Amino acid sequence: MKKTFNPRLKARIRKNRQVLNKNIDNFFSWVKGAKLIELKECNTEEDPVRPELDNKFRTGFGRKIYGVEYKGEIHAVMCFAYTNKIPKSVDELEKLSTDAFLQSAMRDQTGGQIAIAYTVWSKKKGGGRLIVKEVFKKIKKSNHLNRLITLSPLTKMATNFHEKNGAKLIQINETTQNFEYKVL
Repeated sequence: MKKTFNPRLKARIRKNRQVLNKNIDNFFSWVKGAKLIELKECNTEEDPVRPELDNKFRTGFGRKIYGVEYKGEIHAVMCFAYTNKIPKSVDELEKLSTDAFLQSAMRDQTGGQIAIAYTVWSKKKGGGRLIVKEVFKKIKKSNHLNRLITLSPLTKMATNFHEKNGAKLIQINETTQNFEYKVL
């Protein structure tokens, strides 16, 4: 009985592994064809981090919205501000990004040297990690950006997300925390 049982068990395990691998490949197949694009606006009601910020704020002086697009649909969104200092609040973020933008207008039109990610969300599994990787690549290619910092809420979820994606906590503020992704 033992000899007939083992081959059946092994065959069943092999078959289940094939089915599982196929399902995983199908589940993440959208990631391979996705691309990072700049957005003119986003649905702010979908933002679980900072829904109170309107599109005018998100696209104001020194601020941009990026999305991961696949087959004409946006699957993840990340909003940025470009500054020369690390903000401790959304109000300070607005002032620093506007200041960096106005300074660059007098110089070389490049904006601030630090990219501040102040909100990120995903509509599809794997989208959050994908947009972090794609934005990270974009920052590495830029000539004027030398740091990628977050302005994250004081939540366990935000901490876990950034630590899982390789960021280091650099400071805890009154209502936010800042993580840094190494650009080198």
